Amino acid sequence: MKDPADTAGAKRLAINHLLTLLVHRFSLLEDKADDSEIERRIRGGVELVGATPWILMFAIFIASIGLNVNSTAVIIGAMLISPLMGPIMGVGLGIAVHDFDFVKRSLWNLSIATGISLIVSAVYFSVSPLHEAQSELLARTTPTIWDVLIALFGGLAGIVGVTRKETSNVIPGVAIATALMPPICTAGFGVATGEWRFAAGAFYLYTINCVFIALATVIGIRILRLAPRQFADATIAWRVKLWLTILSLCTALPSAYLAAMLVQEEVFKARAQHFVDREFSFPNTHVAELKINPKTRMIELSLIGAPLASTSLQTIEGRLAGDQLDDAHIVVHQSSDDKVDVTALKSSLLSDLYRDSQLASQKKDAEILRLQNEIASRDVLLATAEDISKELRAQYASITQIMIGETLVFAKGAPPKALSDLHVLSSTSLSRGEQKRIENWFKARTKTEDVVVHFEGPTQGIRPKRR
Repeated sequence: MKDPADTAGAKRLAINHLLTLLVHRFSLLEDKADDSEIERRIRGGVELVGATPWILMFAIFIASIGLNVNSTAVIIGAMLISPLMGPIMGVGLGIAVHDFDFVKRSLWNLSIATGISLIVSAVYFSVSPLHEAQSELLARTTPTIWDVLIALFGGLAGIVGVTRKETSNVIPGVAIATALMPPICTAGFGVATGEWRFAAGAFYLYTINCVFIALATVIGIRILRLAPRQFADATIAWRVKLWLTILSLCTALPSAYLAAMLVQEEVFKARAQHFVDREFSFPNTHVAELKINPKTRMIELSLIGAPLASTSLQTIEGRLAGDQLDDAHIVVHQSSDDKVDVTALKSSLLSDLYRDSQLASQKKDAEILRLQNEIASRDVLLATAEDISKELRAQYASITQIMIGETLVFAKGAPPKALSDLHVLSSTSLSRGEQKRIENWFKARTKTEDVVVHFEGPTQGIRPKRR
């Protein structure tokens, strides 16, 4: 029989062995580069001098064009070449190692990069002929809690990647995931077009990305145990740490507030969506459109099908408190009910029907007018054909036969062109002077320069005269 003490000891050894394996497997210190190499890499990407600002401007132009034409591939390309990550990670490094001067330099370079990005994107959108806000652009105007999480975990992945001995493709992936370029370009669009709501929302998203990438860098540097800066004077050290603490709080507290607001908005949206899915499930009535505004606490629905009675709507509204939506209010648009507002739904439907009918009517009218003009021009030519024939015979007794009609000319790279056609047969050859006078007379008679004239005589064959 085994000794219980031996059994307990064996279990402890197995657990310790398992923990050792896990620590080794997930240790970030195994392949970490030297502290000096890590600092060199991050510090080297902070300065915005030489070619870096040019690369930034080119990337801004590419991202702006991608947003303008709604091309995801172009936007991704711009994010890959953007140098915006450098100053942001520099801020995080400076805070983590207590280098106040480096924090100030990183913030200064980040401010310059942000200013350049705003100016360049605003200039582009000011001269661009495309002013419609595409889906790629609109997606950057309303940040959510998921953007906060993407920036935080993207920043953590970035600091882990940049601190490895071997270089990897982590940083380009982080640049794509956190998407620093599109929000700042969208803010430029808002400035250029006067859409300040777009500008504020996009710059809000850009700020979230910057703050949480820097915060993730601070966390990563602390975990990786980079040695903080040492000061010879204890008073200077205390002051630097104080200012760094103040700076960290000034950066983190607003971001924490923004994150809390985003969480509340997302929670409200989720509860409102769940409430609508449950309460507005009817066999003959369906939700055609749903708008949820967390800021105004409004749930707006457009219903199609059998109208709901006022008592039913009041009963549904009374259940809001049960889903922790007691401060929300519902606006319902449906086909008939004196209490609910139906103007928006009716106006939208009538407007769409009227616009479609107007477009169809305009196209039909344009086609009818074109056909009428063609018929009228042919009728004029046919009506005057007999008079033209008589007048020519009176002027030139040798003319034996006259043919008058319309010819279509098809030239390469040009639309078909209609010409008035005159074919003259004569018993004797007409001189070049006579042919020229007949051609000019025919132009004056038909009141057009678009004519083709053929002459045929005993020795002439067919000799077309055309202008």
